[in-house]
Amino acid sequence: MTIREQIESQKDEKYIFLQLNDSVDINIDDESLNAVINFAQGRHCAMFYCDYKRNDEWIPLIDYQAGALRDDFDFGPFVMVDRDAAVKALEYLKPYSHSSKYTEFYDFRLQISTVGPIMHVDQPLYTVTAKVVDDRPSGDKQFDYVNPRNAEIQRECEEICTRYLEDINAKILPSDLKIVVDNDGKSYPVEASVIIPVYNRARTIMDAVYSATSQVCDFSFNVIVVDNCSDDGTSDLLAEAQKEYANLIVLTPTKEEKLGIGGCWMKAVNSPYTGKYCIQLDSDDVYSDDNTLAKIVAAFKRDRSAMVIGGYQLADFNGHPLFTDNLDRNKILHNEWTDDNGFNNALRINGLGAPRAFRTSILRAYPMPNVSYGEDYAVAIRITREWKITRIKEVMYNCRRWEGNTDAQLSIEKVNANNFYKDSLRTAELEARIKDVG
Repeated sequence: MTIREQIESQKDEKYIFLQLNDSVDINIDDESLNAVINFAQGRHCAMFYCDYKRNDEWIPLIDYQAGALRDDFDFGPFVMVDRDAAVKALEYLKPYSHSSKYTEFYDFRLQISTVGPIMHVDQPLYTVTAKVVDDRPSGDKQFDYVNPRNAEIQRECEEICTRYLEDINAKILPSDLKIVVDNDGKSYPVEASVIIPVYNRARTIMDAVYSATSQVCDFSFNVIVVDNCSDDGTSDLLAEAQKEYANLIVLTPTKEEKLGIGGCWMKAVNSPYTGKYCIQLDSDDVYSDDNTLAKIVAAFKRDRSAMVIGGYQLADFNGHPLFTDNLDRNKILHNEWTDDNGFNNALRINGLGAPRAFRTSILRAYPMPNVSYGEDYAVAIRITREWKITRIKEVMYNCRRWEGNTDAQLSIEKVNANNFYKDSLRTAELEARIKDVG
């Protein structure tokens, strides 16, 4: 049943239960049911959801917040809504059609959030028996939203989210965005710098260093590696590499500085060695060819953008395509980005792609937070609020997926913490956009 059909079939109820996932059987006893209703009554919720148990395993969920705009926010397999609030939300949705129950609920829950609070109780108040379980590792699930098979749903979700941003006065127009004055009056030691934060990547760091130092350019560039207290031999490899590569600079923060990836980035960005443009390379990845740096700098100069982002290809440790059943799945080009709405859609998706590159002056003005997850997303959504960015929709980067990746196999608690952090970034950005647009 659709969301509308479920609500209309429970006309005489004060609180309505909506099943969101048809692939599970839901069991809730009378005591838990009363607890759900009592909780909602005491807090005047528009919508309520809670943790649950699946095969005796407690499945914890996270609190909802204003920035929970991503369409894959996990409410569990069912929610309870206040009937009056649901009717108001449905009234708003009357003019719009939806291709699936998925997009219908996404639209519905954004609208009901404007009627009243969406509340979460961190107790498992019901149990489910799953007919189908998605047991893929977290490193695979994170790319679902860019799977070509999901393109139609993603386009519809973008339309829904953009309409919602307009309704709450947070939508940005292309005319709101600025371009950068190319001559900023500052002097830089080189035109561009490749920045590589690293911690304990003896197995991969030299691949990254060679990929960066071997770029072919008609301008000066250097490679800045920030060795964040490695103790596995990475530091020795870098010391030897410096003897071979004249343009390789190694910065060594102390343990007392307690730097995350974002902190390592800013240590490089604020150093006297950084060029006019700074370009990302992870310590276990490589550029797809030796022209990547030249293409990025050319895009900066052509478009006078604050940020340039390319596309990448998923590969295994040896560089072979990760998905062999459909080779297109390996190409993450972020085709959902459009020049006339990408800066709004950025608040719905969980990442903007790679390689990421910044004008150094802009990144110094809007520094990355000192964390090791979401640091790039935080600065990207901030920049897209105010400045034009350029997308290069071609593969420029090989993103190697292997057991050493920090997001390869995360626990549900870690996935929840990561999602909550990015939602909080979106919450702060949403509030700022409402203020700026208003």
